[in-house]
This record gives sequence, structure tokens and C-alpha cells, in this order.
Amino acid sequence: MIYRYSSRRQKLDKAFLDEKLRDALAYDRIAGYFSSSILEIAGESIESVRGPVRVVCNSELSIEDVKTAKSAMDAQRREWCEYEPEKKFVGAESRLKKLYELLKSGKLQVKVIPNDVFGLIHGKAGVITLKDGSKTAFVGSVNETAAGWKLNYEILWEDDSEEAVQWVQEEFDYFWNSPYAIPLAEFVINDIGRLSERKVISSVEEWRKDPKPETTVVESPIYRKETGLWEHQKYFISLAFEDHKKPYGARYVLADMVGLGKTVQLAMSAQLMALYGDKPILVIVPKTLLWQWQDEMYTLLDMPSAVWTGKEWVDENGIKYPSIGDESIKKCPRRIGIVSQGLITANSPIVDYLLSLEYECVIVDEAHRARRKRYNQFDERLDEDNQNNLMKFLMELSKRTKSMLLATATPVQIHPIEAWDLLQILSQRNDSVLGSKYSKWRTQPERAINLLLGREKIKNFDEIIDWMRDPFPPENEDIVFSIIRKSFNMKEDEFVLNYEAIDKMKTCQEYRSNYRRLERIAESFIENHNPFIRHIVRRTRDFLENTINPETNEPYLKKVEVRLFGESEDEAIILPPYLKKAYSYAEEFCALLQSRVKSAGFFKTLLLKRVGSTIIAGKNTAEKMLAKWDTFEVEDEYEDENTDMIIEERKEIQNLAPQERRCLENFIECLENNKESDPKYDLVLKLLTEDNWLDRGCIIFSQYYDSAYFVAENLSKDLKGVKIGLYAGGDKSGIFIDGIFEKKSREEIKRMIRHHELKILVGTDAASEGLNLQTLGSLINLDLPWNPTRLEQRKGRIQRIGQIFDEVYIYNMRYKDSVEDRVHHLLSSRLENIYNLFGQIPDVLEDVWVKVALNQIEEAKYIIDAVPKQHPFELRYNQIKPINWESCATVLDNTEKKKFLMNGWK
Repeated sequence: MIYRYSSRRQKLDKAFLDEKLRDALAYDRIAGYFSSSILEIAGESIESVRGPVRVVCNSELSIEDVKTAKSAMDAQRREWCEYEPEKKFVGAESRLKKLYELLKSGKLQVKVIPNDVFGLIHGKAGVITLKDGSKTAFVGSVNETAAGWKLNYEILWEDDSEEAVQWVQEEFDYFWNSPYAIPLAEFVINDIGRLSERKVISSVEEWRKDPKPETTVVESPIYRKETGLWEHQKYFISLAFEDHKKPYGARYVLADMVGLGKTVQLAMSAQLMALYGDKPILVIVPKTLLWQWQDEMYTLLDMPSAVWTGKEWVDENGIKYPSIGDESIKKCPRRIGIVSQGLITANSPIVDYLLSLEYECVIVDEAHRARRKRYNQFDERLDEDNQNNLMKFLMELSKRTKSMLLATATPVQIHPIEAWDLLQILSQRNDSVLGSKYSKWRTQPERAINLLLGREKIKNFDEIIDWMRDPFPPENEDIVFSIIRKSFNMKEDEFVLNYEAIDKMKTCQEYRSNYRRLERIAESFIENHNPFIRHIVRRTRDFLENTINPETNEPYLKKVEVRLFGESEDEAIILPPYLKKAYSYAEEFCALLQSRVKSAGFFKTLLLKRVGSTIIAGKNTAEKMLAKWDTFEVEDEYEDENTDMIIEERKEIQNLAPQERRCLENFIECLENNKESDPKYDLVLKLLTEDNWLDRGCIIFSQYYDSAYFVAENLSKDLKGVKIGLYAGGDKSGIFIDGIFEKKSREEIKRMIRHHELKILVGTDAASEGLNLQTLGSLINLDLPWNPTRLEQRKGRIQRIGQIFDEVYIYNMRYKDSVEDRVHHLLSSRLENIYNLFGQIPDVLEDVWVKVALNQIEEAKYIIDAVPKQHPFELRYNQIKPINWESCATVLDNTEKKKFLMNGWK
């Protein structure tokens, strides 16, 4: 029998839905989009169904998203959060609660299908198994929404014939059993539950009464637009913030490997401390990272900040604030101010102004750049004349801040004493780090290092007590320390166990048990409780990949293997005759400059670096040198962090000598005649097409915009119809299609990659940080950056959480007999051991490239051999306890939070 319904004639929810579903045994439904429809079907009629309710619906996912369970879950999470349910369903808590209970119990089951599998599923239909066991089917225009059933004009045909029921059931089963139909993500279900209990903290003052990190972060962009924080990140943020709330503050070196997200850990810690206190937050970073820091804080944490350009403050919206000179640096328009390390290194006048303020927290990125000048002095004073400018500044600044966080992937560059130096910076006017000024950890740094490395042992218990008592560990370190602290009424900010207490433990029966406790812990004290491992937090990718999260029964980090290409001798690219000749002119030019200017290093090697990238980069550089020597500057604003040094070195050379000009002219002539044939480009094209790297998706890196633009433009001509992304600093990003360039914002390019609209991206090193490329499965290094950290950062774009491939391909390109090839050969026997020890290659090896380019091979070997062969500390933070922030239903009002952080320095 066929029954016809029209919302013009009757209320469809009353006349049909409620009537049919009351006490029904089952309900199968083909519906519309999940973001709205699922939320609105949780009415009394659904609840009254005794058996399962199954709904299949459309989603903005793509076929690529459902290749792995992980990527499918992440894509659903992203789509759900883009819908902004925390804003859409304010006041709908009771309805969300019902929906959550239905989904969590399994009574309501939902599967979603990517749009690009069957197109939009406009057909709306369902099969209801009624309470008497009979079945009826319906088709019509009604979406599974409140508007569809109650408000809109809709028509619906019901047919309870066996033929009709079977026909609709087959349609439903086809979609439900499709390999592309995936269950609703657990994150979405849990977030519905969280939103059903959501409460808003209306002010920062109210938040301060019970300050919890999760209330400020769970609805920030890193959770709503990205995949949230990893467990090790939450651990550090909690660690730092809990210490900051104590009288002595947080003092840590964050030494995680590259690619494990140090920036967001530091930024989130800074935000919490800024909300907790009223003093300024100062962030000191290398010049090349200034804008990346501001961008990540704003895009990931919705956190306003201001950057000091050297002349004025610029906020997160690009607004410049009027300056009255260097003193304006004290008037930062935001609670968080970001300043370049270069200004400190150059001993700029701003140093004195910064040292005149008091801070809530100071954060220093790439902190290993603060170091001593000579390594043969281990006195506890570390005299100022043996400190470089950055170290000298930080030693003073440390006295003027409650908390200080130093970040570096390589806390030791040359000598293990550098780890002690970083702790010495942290310890200024703070006994929690290395103890009082009389502490053995302060007064005997060389012996402290030897004990740490196991070169010396202490067998005398009284001597161990001396190392143990100052600084005496905090109570959360071990139950033994907690008991002793309570026995002697030590305050939270007291870190010296006095000799009177030790004498009591030795002589008074009342305290003898404490003495025995210390004896038991003494044997392992140096190994397990020394200040180095207490204040240096280091997690490696290998540890996170091989440690199981008890909550998920999976590793904290998915293991992504790296398959390297281009490493063997026969994979080095043979220089064709014309390029070999041009390269020899570049080397001759380098040698000529070297003979004239003894100090210049980076500038003299600039031409060799550029031509080693692409022909066009080398040619453009040589032409600029010839045409405008006096004003020639390195224009790649992000790609070379030695830009300032190169410019200064160029100024030392007033004019090019005739022989030098001839070298450049001959160099240009060689390249001009052969600019259409670039061996590296030819290899890139082969890898993408013949070796099928295009199918995996690929990021192609170059240090230079000239090279990146050249490769992107030519690929777009050779790969007809394929979109080629170009990602660079400033407003230089865009898309090439068939040789035509269209500007795009970096955010738009990120979105296209996330949604699998881009399979090839060519990027400068502006893309090596803050860009997640887990949808791409291969990487080509067109050139090798001379700073090894850059190479690690590039790799970290694809070797990261959410990567859809279990193995990623990386090709490192280099020319046979080039500087890169000679350095590769020089390092090959030593590099693996250095990497295994540190998990990261020290930046000091950048100098190796310069020495090799200048043919100073013995000096290059000396630098390599000076790298320590042993870790200066042991891992301590190898127990990561899962921290559940995701279910937090109480949130700090985001508007109030931003208003508070927009208050300037007082």
C-alpha cells in the first residue's frame, strides 16, 4: 500500500515519524550531511526504537582520506570542527546529551561516505521495522533534520509492500556496506559528549582560582583545526605550568628532537603563564623565526603577540605601532613580545632596556647559540669575558624573570660543558636548578660532568650527601625526598638541606629512618636524580615510536620509516661539461675573494651554494653581483639564516677586481648557453613520472626562491593539467597550472594539501616549519642546506603524526665533486654515530661546509672530530602518562582570553 504525505497537509514528524518509530524494532536511514543531520534526529521517537538505528550520510571527506583508519578519523575530526559545533549548539546541551548516549551505547550507528565516491546523496529514504515485526519503506525529500521534519515544505511517499521494502533496503545496504563507508569518528562522538556538558569561565580572574591548562586549549585551533596536542607535548606544558605556579617558577631546557613540536609546547606554556600572572612574556628567537613564531601562536593557539622589527612593534594583524626610538621596546602592545636574537648578539641598545624590566617568563629558541668562547675553563663564575653576547645577556635576564624556558634540539654542540652552561643560565637567583652558590654542582662543573658521564664514581657516602643536599630534590621527585622535606619543615622553595638536619639523621633515633632512606637512594642518586636530567627534558622520535600508550594500546607516535635515495656514490649527479666548467669558475671566484678578504666565509661560498641548487639560481646571483655590487643583497628573506653575515662580509669588499669580474662573466656565459637543460630538474621530473613519486604526493625543497619558482613553473608545463603549489615567504606563494601562475595565500595552499587538491608542492625553507604535509609521501631536496637543522626540519614535514604512508621516500640531490659531495664524503663515516648520539646533527657542522668550500679540509675535520662522542645527560622523561584534556567541558571564554593577552607590557 502506498501512502502519500505532504507537510502542507500535516506535520510530518507527528503524522509519520513519531507514529512509525514508536517502539519500532529497527530503523535504517539514507540521510544528508552528518554535521547537521545526526545532531537533530536524537528525539524521543529515535529513543523509543528498541533495536539499532543505522544512518548513512554524506561527508566532505575524500577518497584519499579513507585510505587508512587514522586519516579517516583525522579528516572527520577536521570536518566536524570546521562546523564549529561549540558555537552552533549553545543552549542545546540536553539534546546533545541524548545524542551522545545513543551514539556511545551503539544504539545509533552512523557511517559517512566521501562526496567524491557517489557524488552528493540526494536520495532520502528509509526502512522501518515496526513493533509488530512488519516493515515499511519511505522515500522523499526529507532530510534527517528538525527543519526537514517540522519546518520545510517536504513530500514523502510510504510504501509497505515487500517489493518496495526490499528495494529501499538494497539501496541502504549498498551504501552501508561500501568499503568507503566509515564509522563516525570516536573523536566526534566524544566531542558531542563534551559539548553536552560545556560550561564557560567568563573571566581570567575566575580562571585563576583554579587554573587548568585544558580549559584554555581544548577549543583552540590546534584542537579544532589540527589533531590536537601529543601526549609528550601535554606532559611538558603541564610540567612547566605546575612549576610556574610554585614560588620558584619553571626552569627547563626543552631539548626534544626536531619535528616533535617544541614551538607549540613553549607557546602554550607562555600563554598559560601570561594568563596566570601580570608581568610581560619575552620570547627570544633567531631572526629567521620571528614571523613563524608569531604565525604559529596565532594560527594554532589563537594567541596574539607582537614582533619587534628592530624599529617598531608589529602585532598579529600586521599593525605597526609608532616608535620613539629604542626605548619603545619597553612598550610592547601585547602581553607576549617576540625579539630577534641577532639584536642581542649585536649588543643593540635595546639590551639595556630589556634588562630594566621584570618578566613572568622568558623563552629562548635555539638557546645553544648562547655559549662560552673558550672551552678550557670550567670555573663556576664563567667570567663575562668568556661569554658570548647572548649568553651574557641571558645570565642577567635570568635574574629578572620568574620562569625561563630554553629550547634547543642540540644542547651540546662542541663540549658537554655546554649543557652545564645552559643550566647555569637557568640557575641565576634560583637555587632549584644547580643549588646555592656553594653547591658542588656549581663550584665543580668539570667533576659534575665527569660524574654525569660515568667517568668518575663517588664511593664515600658522606661525599654523596654533599652532592645530594644542594640542591635537595623537590618532593615530587621521590617519596624519600618528600618524607625528609616534611620531617625538617623545608619550604617548597628551599633547596638546601642544611648540615644540622644531616647531623640529626645521623645521631637522633627519631630521624635514623630518614638516614637509611638516603643510604638506599645514594647508589643511584647521580644517575637518576642529578640536576641535569631534572631540568633538561629530551624526548626522541625513536622513544615515542616504541613506547605504548596504555590508553590506546598503540605507540605515542606512529612509526614512519624513511627510505633514503641519493646517498650512494653512484647516485651523485654527474656534472655535464658546461656545468663542470661553470662550477670551476665559481670555485675560482671563491678562491679569488678568499685571497683578498681573510675573514669572509659565508659570502665567498654564496655562488657555489646557489649554482649547486639550480642553474637559474646561480646565474641570477652572478648577474646581480656584476650589475649592482654596492647594493647587492641576499633577497631570499627566509631561506638563508646567514643573510646578515653575508651582507656584512660583502661590505668588506669594496669593488670586484677585474679578474673576479671576468670569472663571473665566464660563469654566466657557460650557464646562459645551457639554461634550458638543468640536470637536477631532469631528475626531479624522472622521479615524479617514471618512478611514480607523483602518485605518492611530493614536496620539493630548495633554499632559494629562484630555484623553487623555476622548478614549479617548469613542472607545470611538463605535467599538463596538474596543479603545482609554490610555498614561500611573504606573498610569493601560489599555484601553477600549465605554466600560468596564480597567487594564493599560504593558508589556502595548506587547505588544498589537506584536502588532497595538491599532490606536488615546491617550497623554500619557509615551508620547512609550521607546515604539515602528512598527506604527501615523498620529499626531494633539490639542494642540501648547510645548516643541518634545516634538513631535519624538512624531513619533519612528512615524517610526522598522521602520515598516511608507513614509509616515506626522501631523495637528497648533489652534484659529483661539488662542495656538497665533498662534505658528504667527509661526514659519511662519522655522521651516523653523531646522529645516533644526539638524534640531531649539531649546527656547528654548518662551518664544515664553509671550510670545505674554501678547501680547508683539515680544519673541517677538526670541527667534526670536536663534536662530543657521548651524551652529556641521560633520558629522564621516559615515562609519559596520558593526560586527558580532550574531554574537558569547562572552557575559558576565548574573547576574554584574547582581550587579556592583548594588554601590553606595563
